[in-house]
Amino acid sequence: MRYPICLLLLGLFVLPFTATASAQSSPPEGFSALFNGENLDGWFGHGTEDPRMLWNMSAEELEMHKEKTREDVRQHWSVENGELVNDGEGLYLTTDKDYGDFELLLEYKTVPLADSGIYLRGVPQVQIWDTTKEGGKWDLGADRGSGGLWNNSAGAPGKDPSKHMDKSFGEWNSFRILMIGNQVTVYFNGVKVVDQAVMENYFDRSIPIFENGPIQLQTHGGEIRWRNVFIREIAKK
Repeated sequence: MRYPICLLLLGLFVLPFTATASAQSSPPEGFSALFNGENLDGWFGHGTEDPRMLWNMSAEELEMHKEKTREDVRQHWSVENGELVNDGEGLYLTTDKDYGDFELLLEYKTVPLADSGIYLRGVPQVQIWDTTKEGGKWDLGADRGSGGLWNNSAGAPGKDPSKHMDKSFGEWNSFRILMIGNQVTVYFNGVKVVDQAVMENYFDRSIPIFENGPIQLQTHGGEIRWRNVFIREIAKK
């Protein structure tokens, strides 16, 4: 069967991120890898804490603080077969670099009873749930699925995903997250579940979300694995 040239070209751009033969693929064109597939270089540990505490430190204080948090990171994070692995405890893996506007790609898989999330500019979060009834968090919205901006105010656009798209345990889920200004769009397993929703500043809802900040991979309650964590920075207009 012959295919239109446009479809063949599209496949060339999609393949690097969707291919599953290797745990760690090469970044798509225009993206760089946040995780190198080999070690924890480029990351430190941080929890659900206002990132302004980091920005208020001197360069020397910040580096000392990061090195201390890496002691915790080494206890709870490891690399196996090109995958980032967390045991469900400890500080969240946090990029050394701060980001403004960006497009973020990543894959994850987790286990029953765990929940997690992706912090954008140091602020929680694109939510990751155990969406089963047995997970015990339907009262918090887990039944609606992962991918929403769960820390937005009740009823705010984007707090809940528009569709339940979680795969079964043991399968890899994929995110594509666009953050432009204070607006976030989330594609989860290929479906847009949040559309240009304003992300609230969890640490101070009276002000907009920070213009720059780190990416954080949250850990909470059970093992989670991450791979193919790629980012494309977008220049502000």
